[in-house]
Parts: sequence; structure tokens; C-alpha cells
Amino acid sequence: MSAIEKFVQILQDNRAGKATGIYSICSAQETVLQASMLQAKKDGSILLIESTSNQVDQFGGYTGMKPADFVAYVRGIAASVGFDAQNLLLGGDHLGPNAWQKEPAASAMAKAHDLIREYVKAGYQKIHLDASMFLADDQGDRHKALANEIVAERAAALCKTAEETHAKYCAGQPKPVYIIGTEVPIPGGAQEAEETVTPTSPADAVQTIEVTRAAFEKAGLTEAWNRVCGVVVQPGVEFGDDQVFHYQRSKARGLSEKIMQFDRFVYEAHSTDYQSETGLTQLVEDHFCILKVGPWVTFGYREALFALAQIEEELLAPKGLQTSRLREVIDAVMVEDTKYWAKYYPGNATEQAYKRKYSFSDRSRYYWPNPRITAAKAQLVANLKAHPVPLSLLSQYMPGQYRAVSEGLIRNDVEEIIIHRTQDVISLYARACNMARR
Repeated sequence: MSAIEKFVQILQDNRAGKATGIYSICSAQETVLQASMLQAKKDGSILLIESTSNQVDQFGGYTGMKPADFVAYVRGIAASVGFDAQNLLLGGDHLGPNAWQKEPAASAMAKAHDLIREYVKAGYQKIHLDASMFLADDQGDRHKALANEIVAERAAALCKTAEETHAKYCAGQPKPVYIIGTEVPIPGGAQEAEETVTPTSPADAVQTIEVTRAAFEKAGLTEAWNRVCGVVVQPGVEFGDDQVFHYQRSKARGLSEKIMQFDRFVYEAHSTDYQSETGLTQLVEDHFCILKVGPWVTFGYREALFALAQIEEELLAPKGLQTSRLREVIDAVMVEDTKYWAKYYPGNATEQAYKRKYSFSDRSRYYWPNPRITAAKAQLVANLKAHPVPLSLLSQYMPGQYRAVSEGLIRNDVEEIIIHRTQDVISLYARACNMARR
């Protein structure tokens, strides 16, 4: 079976009560992608990797990559670690006019159609259609959600472009599958001041499906509607700088049960980062079986490098040897260039300094490609290759990796240690989704 066929089978098995799911890696960080592919290779599973509409677009997005560039980048990493590219499934997240909300609908949607074309032409096969945002000349109360009918009509128009593009450029490949809906809270929402996150109501989920189905049928997209297999909802999970809203099964029970009234549909859950393994497992069992993870995987990667930087200081600084000072370099770069974190990290200077290092939002993930940070990481790796980490220090700072070395699962090599620590997060998702080989 192709990767997309295996994906659909996972969803069907979930609906059949087999507690199967799939995790989606939402990251462009090279080590994270390597670790994800090595995990999927170990498990003999497909791997779903997604890019968002602001990360990768026809103009380059914030990564500097267009859709075809991202596909080539991911496939290059797959080749470097020996992962079969036939088991890669590429998805586009929140594809629509999100990046152009300040423009009138005509121009914003024209760019959204170009975005969809480029994604489909590049070989993306899982497409999240999201036109839920107000555009500059849309009428209505912006403290409420944009009218479902407008959202659905625009999503159907984008789907039509995707279908036409696939027929023209990708006719020999499996047709795309689609995800609809959005979990993004409306502007002015007060969730940050609440103690819990309220799940989407079952009635709202039903309305999203029904209104979108009607729009697809009106646009002559009945066949494409049969490939709409999931709807994004809020199951009651979220995270902030220093808190996590954990899944509460009892509060989402009605939502969980409602999806079984619709053929083939499952839920897609965003912002599942930092959930417990029990919570992720319950989400999958409750048909929230597509689990998105992004900041947590780069957070784990950052934890690995910070721990190794501490080890480096302990090991080399007393000997008068030059260390990478990686932590200091990252913070200096972030202080000089605030565009990726300043509006997300409120507070005084001390609070902001803490968040730059340790916030669950992990805005530092945007800075890893910086040449100064890249050079500091390279020095860290070189130092710890020339002076291998003593097992006692590895036990002190990275006990999980100490155990892996002791059991012969990995070598005492700094690059293997980084990969293994990053996989701590990914393997948790693999277990929760019943994808892991025990």
C-alpha cells in the first residue's frame, strides 16, 4: 500500500475500535526530522510530516522554502538516514488565506489558491483546508467566528483548485485526502485567563461537517468530499509558556461519540504537545486519532543541547579549554533579533529571559538556522567528540541516555545522544498511536 492508503487504513481501524492513530511532525528542524524518520524506520511505520502555511509557501515562508523545496529537503534527509521515502506522507497545515488576512478577500484568496496549487504540485497528499479567518473586507463581528457558510464556500473553492491541480500534474499518484475545520480560538477569547480549555461542542462539529459537505456538493465536489476524512476540533488540550491543559476525557465524551455518526470521519487534534502518554493514548482511543506535535519535539531537542552544554562546561572549562557557550549564544541572538518571540513573551526583562530559554512555546526553535548558533552547536559537538562524555556526567544530566548507552541501544557519541533524547518525545507518540514496535 502507498503511504496515503496506509494513512486511511489507520483511520478506518481507529473507527473500528482498534485504538490506532498517527502522529504528525510539524517541524522543519533537521535533527527532529532525522529522529522522526529513525523512529518510524525502527517501527516499520509510515511517517507524517507537515508544514504550515506560514512556514512554507509560494514565496518561501519563514523557512525560506517553497513547497517543492520542502519536499526535496525532507526527501534528502530520508535518504541520509536510510528511510524509505515511500513511507513518507507530506501534509499541508492550515492551507488557506491565513498569511494574507490583512488583504481584501479577492487578493487573499487568489494567493491561497496559488498556495494550494504549489503544495499539490509538489506532492503533498494530506491537505488541511482552512479558510476560517476574517479577511480585510469581510463583514461581521470579529469577536465571533467567521460565518460557517463563508468558511465552507472558500474551503470548497480551494479544494476544487487542489483537485484540478492534481488532475493536471499528478494524475498517476493517489488523490489527496482532506481535513476540514479549525481549532483556533476566536480573537478576543479569554482562554488564557481560564483554568481549563473548553472542548468544541458536538453541535459545532456537526455543523462544520454538514455545512462544508453542502458547499462541496454545490461546487460539484461530491467525489472529493468522499476523501474528506477528518475534522479539526478542540478536544480540550492546549499549552502556554509554563502550563499545560491536559486532556480530560469526561469533558470530551460527547464530542468523541458524535464523530461515529459520520462515515469515515475522525478528529484531528492540534497543540497536543506536552500531554501525558496516558492523555495521548486516551485521545487516540476517543477518535482524536491524528495528533499534531510541533514545539515539544524542538523543546526536547533544545533540552538535549542545553544538557550537553552543561556537561561541556563541567568537563572542559576547568581544564581551560574553549567551550561553545551555546546557551549564551542562543540568547544573545534572540535578544538582537526579537521578531519571533517579543510579542509572545510578555513580562519584565527577567521573565522574558527565562521564557527565551524554557517556555513551552519554544520560540527559540526559529533561531536554530542562525549561523552563529549553528557554529556554536558545531563546536559543542566537536568538543564532545574529542572529549567523550563521562558516563557519570551523562547519568547526572541525561539519565535516559545513560541507560540507553549502558544497555547498548546507542553509542556514547554526542550526535547519537542528541537524536536519542529528541526521540524521547517521538517514541511517546508512537506508543500512544500503537505505531511503536515494543
